[in-house]
Amino acid sequence: MTWLILGLILFLGAHSTRIFADDWRTRTLAAWGEKPFKGVSALVSLVGFYALIVGYGEARLEPIVLWSPPIATRHISALLMLFASILLVAAHIPSNFFKVRLGHPMVLSVKVWALAHLLSNGNVADVILFGAFLLWSVFSFKASRARDRAMAEAHLLATGDAQAPVTKLSATLIAVAAGIAVWAVIAFYLHAKVVGVSPMG
Repeated sequence: MTWLILGLILFLGAHSTRIFADDWRTRTLAAWGEKPFKGVSALVSLVGFYALIVGYGEARLEPIVLWSPPIATRHISALLMLFASILLVAAHIPSNFFKVRLGHPMVLSVKVWALAHLLSNGNVADVILFGAFLLWSVFSFKASRARDRAMAEAHLLATGDAQAPVTKLSATLIAVAAGIAVWAVIAFYLHAKVVGVSPMG
């Protein structure tokens, strides 16, 4: 469990500077330069990711059960993961409804993913892993939306333009279709092959 917690601290910590230390991040970026700063952040993230994978794998060998989720939560989780997959794809496609309306679909995807896995897993390691990601996504989305509002207000004051992004139906349809495809690959094949558990089983 120690490796899991250490991995979460490193991985989520590297992705939390804009949430809890935005001023420090700005000063450090200016002092170090963009490439060195991002290089160190990426290295910390990779080390953390490796540690949490190792820690979670070890914890699964000797699970500590808090509760046994009912079978129905599997179906709820599968549906939530469909939405998470669509949001994940939408983060990479410009002008789709989800990206324009929600602003940060990637963070929301993490939130839905974490919630889905919390509902369908009752071991201590699962609660620590997915609970940590859920909390991070809540704080990250709140901070990101606050920055968006501040930038929009500054732009409005400077130019008088309210900035109304255009939503394209074609981009939205592509995001939904690709998201469904990603979900299907994960749900029916990849999850069982990589994790060893079939969510549709």
